[in-house]
Amino acid sequence: MVSVREEKAALVAEVADKLAQSKTTIVTDYRGLTVGEVTELRKRLREAGIEFRVLKNTLVRRATAQSGTEALDVFLKGPTAIAFSTEDLVAPAKLLNDFAAKNKALEIKGGLVEGKLIDADGVKDLASLPSREGLLSMLLSVLQAPMRNLAYATKQIAEQKEAQGA
Repeated sequence: MVSVREEKAALVAEVADKLAQSKTTIVTDYRGLTVGEVTELRKRLREAGIEFRVLKNTLVRRATAQSGTEALDVFLKGPTAIAFSTEDLVAPAKLLNDFAAKNKALEIKGGLVEGKLIDADGVKDLASLPSREGLLSMLLSVLQAPMRNLAYATKQIAEQKEAQGA
């Protein structure tokens, strides 16, 4: 049988690995949420590929020390649940911010985005950004505009020449 210390050491190593690999890590206080609300939140996050775990602060502090993310320790007070996202930077902030707007019991404390510490206001600002697909669509539109304008101007010149020749 594996001892409790070995289990905790394995959990700390797992959390340290998640912290190191995560693009976005958001720390929340879930106090006051019902079991149904937490289940709904977990389901939404899981569908977006985000892991949401309730963890003891002491274990998380050990994991932050191992992963070099000690800046996160300032948010480790009271009941703590952490969302880890290895793929999308904005999705966890959007989902947690939307859920917190509907359920006032969920408090966003802050987090790390690509190694940079952000507070609750920073998470809200991050949540207000468009999604990756939205940003790519805006970029594509900006890149297409000069070509579209050139084609329109060429068409106008051709129509003008036709009108003069007729």
